[in-house]
Amino acid sequence: MSESLAFTWWGHASTTVEIGGLRVALDPLLTDRLAHLRRYAESPAPQAADADVVMVSHLHADHCHLPSLRRFARSTTVVAAPGAAEMIGRLGFERVVLAEPGKSLTVEVAGAALDLQVLRATHDGRRLPLPRAPGTAVGFRVEAAGRSVWFPGDTGLREDMRDVDPVDLALAPVGGWGPSLGPHHMDPVEAAEAVRRVGATWAVPVHWGTFWPLGLRRLGRRVHEHHFVKPGQRFADAVRGATTAVLPAPGERVHLHR
Repeated sequence: MSESLAFTWWGHASTTVEIGGLRVALDPLLTDRLAHLRRYAESPAPQAADADVVMVSHLHADHCHLPSLRRFARSTTVVAAPGAAEMIGRLGFERVVLAEPGKSLTVEVAGAALDLQVLRATHDGRRLPLPRAPGTAVGFRVEAAGRSVWFPGDTGLREDMRDVDPVDLALAPVGGWGPSLGPHHMDPVEAAEAVRRVGATWAVPVHWGTFWPLGLRRLGRRVHEHHFVKPGQRFADAVRGATTAVLPAPGERVHLHR
């Protein structure tokens, strides 16, 4: 019998997935301020920094946020993309696993095992604006105890998403953090298409509705509405077929039942 599957979305891409008896933190971003960006959502609870495994998809500061990573116990296993693994290794974690695109890994933690497929992503994985900090963006397919999750990190729509085995839960990035989406991201309709290519029982929109530049909330109301307020519902409206869209509030724990 498959074990239970639950998740908590903390805002932006940051999500904790409970799978195979393990807590897996994905791209943790646990701050209320990031440079010129302010969080306009519930602040993450202390348990957001409680995990058995942390997974980091690329070096961008909204995905590889060093102050947030420092909040995790150094005994936490970290799985990270090229570039991010090297940077995180300097924080003193006891175990940092390099996630190279195209590789399959088994990570054993506390008597449990995560089977990981490291997926290729169409996204600039460098630590911008630092030209000497190169990196590669990746996504992940995670499976444990008969349950599975797809977390593509940041990426544009890719044809090889059709090659990813279907999952129970898809965490689909549907937006950004400012008045334009920028290159190599998916909008809500493209994210719904990505979920169709992969196949999922449930799909949750992430990477939206959390951070917005200071001072721009009132200046461009229509842009704010389009890029900040509505991406989640636009994604849910675009999802069709056998997949059920789930729109949790930030910090809400959702237990998924088959």
